[in-house]
Amino acid sequence: MYSMKVAIYGQTYQDNAIEYLVELLDELHKEPSEVFIEKEFYELYRKLESSKTFPTFTMTSGLNSTFDMFVSFGGDGTILRATTFVKDLGIPIVGVNTGRLGFLSTFKKEDVRKVVREFKEGAYTIVERSLVQLNTKELDVEFGDLNFALNEITVSRKDTTSMITVETYLNNEYLTSYWADGLIISTPTGSTGYSLSCGGPVIVPTAKSLVLTPIAPHNLNARPLVISDDTVIRLRVSGREENHLVSLDSRIASLENGQEIAISKAPFTIKMIEYTSESFLKTLRNKLLWGEDRRN
Repeated sequence: MYSMKVAIYGQTYQDNAIEYLVELLDELHKEPSEVFIEKEFYELYRKLESSKTFPTFTMTSGLNSTFDMFVSFGGDGTILRATTFVKDLGIPIVGVNTGRLGFLSTFKKEDVRKVVREFKEGAYTIVERSLVQLNTKELDVEFGDLNFALNEITVSRKDTTSMITVETYLNNEYLTSYWADGLIISTPTGSTGYSLSCGGPVIVPTAKSLVLTPIAPHNLNARPLVISDDTVIRLRVSGREENHLVSLDSRIASLENGQEIAISKAPFTIKMIEYTSESFLKTLRNKLLWGEDRRN
């Protein structure tokens, strides 16, 4: 009999996730399954529910490509952190939302049992999400093998209220120098995040694109630019301060001005489980209220 192999992760500051974790574990218990829980999340579970023991995993050990599913309890930020566990192992991720509706964690916590049921029924597709990666030796120490981002890589000002200049090249051809608070290089997945807040377009997850979105540009004619995702982007920052910030999703480092930053599409993808009942377009309608009109 086929046994499902499931990894579970959640934010440890969210006690309310545990009651839904218990429901998920109960549903998994009805099937032949092997369950592994992230070490810190498991310690929270043991504090609140000491009934069962489970093997654990960490960011550096315990996971491999034989897992069928990686369940993330939290919001979209939790999924961004989940990718740092999954890396290039190809384990499909599903998000159970314990907060507000997200674009990545689309499953309502009350429907947590459906995660198992609908997976068993095959009522899902796997959508491969592209990532961006940083190829900058000076930042190897800071980010190590976590030099990738599912949402975006951002350069931004540090310790200053004055703008920075971001000199930008696409495939070795000069594009422009953005005079701004920063520049976001976003994947289609990240197009509904920080980039959207800065005026960027919504891009469907399967589009083979990246978008360059300036943050509060002083040159007011600078508009978000959608480019092919096989483009190599090179940036060089200058400004009044000696350093600027480079962030990969929620991970951040400081870099000396004048260093070249090379960004390209990562050589692997993150697989997201999209259940038939929870599509991207449905989320767009629900979260951004597309098609809602108070006159109707």
